[in-house]
Amino acid sequence: MKSIRNLFKIGHGPSSSHTMGPARAASIALKNAPEAESFRVTLFGSLAATGKGHLTDEAIRKKLSPKKVEFIWKSDEEPNNQPCSLLFEALDQNGKIINSYRDASIGGGALSSDGGLEEVYQWNNMDDILEHCNKTGAPVWGCVEEVEGSEIWDYLEEVRTAMVSSITAGLETGGIIPGGLGLYRKASSFNRKSKMFTGFCKVNTLLASYAYAVAEENACGGVVVTAPTCGSSGVVPASLYLLRHELVQCSVNEVLRALATAGLIGNIVKKNASIAGSVVGCQGEIGVACAMAAAAVTQILGGSPRQIEYAAEVGLEHHLGLTCDPVRGLVQIPCIERNAHAAASAMICANFAMRSDGSHRISFDDCIQVMYETGKALPALYRETSTGGLAQIYEKHLNRDKELL
Repeated sequence: MKSIRNLFKIGHGPSSSHTMGPARAASIALKNAPEAESFRVTLFGSLAATGKGHLTDEAIRKKLSPKKVEFIWKSDEEPNNQPCSLLFEALDQNGKIINSYRDASIGGGALSSDGGLEEVYQWNNMDDILEHCNKTGAPVWGCVEEVEGSEIWDYLEEVRTAMVSSITAGLETGGIIPGGLGLYRKASSFNRKSKMFTGFCKVNTLLASYAYAVAEENACGGVVVTAPTCGSSGVVPASLYLLRHELVQCSVNEVLRALATAGLIGNIVKKNASIAGSVVGCQGEIGVACAMAAAAVTQILGGSPRQIEYAAEVGLEHHLGLTCDPVRGLVQIPCIERNAHAAASAMICANFAMRSDGSHRISFDDCIQVMYETGKALPALYRETSTGGLAQIYEKHLNRDKELL
């Protein structure tokens, strides 16, 4: 596995696969041909189907500015079976191609061309990590420090700070989310309403406000951390923020160690399956985010490595088959709500795991395999193309309402 630095990326939303990845690719294309007069960019598959809603073209234009950019959209083509492929053609003043660069966005802001990055972990699955912990007595987070060195904590502090900033910004901002759906930002309202409640209702409303804050920031193109993606970026921050500030008042160091564990969980999925909605549906985004958060919370609550693994397994298992069908290609419906519900689920998974001894029949590694098989079996219309599911039912209702008028 590669460094968890490649899982936790700080950048602008609304989509790691459709915005952050293509933006990185555009930077590479410009570096390859700085003398180009203009660029022709062809987007394929899911990038073409939902790229406008995900602001893919805007992200690319910004990186290639002030060069002129022409876009070609080919949603019915997937070169090399990559659903988020893109081709950059650098043109001279006469429109002649002087350089070309092809790549694919594979989720979490990563590119296919990143494949040459160094593999730093000697373990590739959760069973190997549990065996190491059992033999050495090391905590799960200790495996991260052992491999990546003490400097990883400085990076995770940058990640934690960015997560907190996205919560703060989301709680302080109101108004309508751009994109045409007319959705009002709800985070600040939820946070105020939490003061009217006590006990479980108060805690759950606060948790929702934090998750909404990040997800709404992401939908508006704000700065978030991929955890593991932009579309699921609110789950881990909301869960850890609630623990630190409302429930157990844990230290910053405890949060950083929890982030290390969460990163390891996400890394295992990324290595053995996929975290891209365009490849495996939303189970690879929200499902993995729930697993990451559940593991992190369990660690802070004092869980053993086996209980941490159990929490992650439960978090992923009960999101198996979750489709990615964003309305109008926007990371808003159902994406924002899913962040809040997955954060609540993560807390329940952690509590459930803590009540057990960590023994169970289906391992986290098993669950990853099933998630990948399920994702590959999903028709393309349920893998971030907005051609089926909730995306299409919304359009049907909209057309029906127009007919009634």
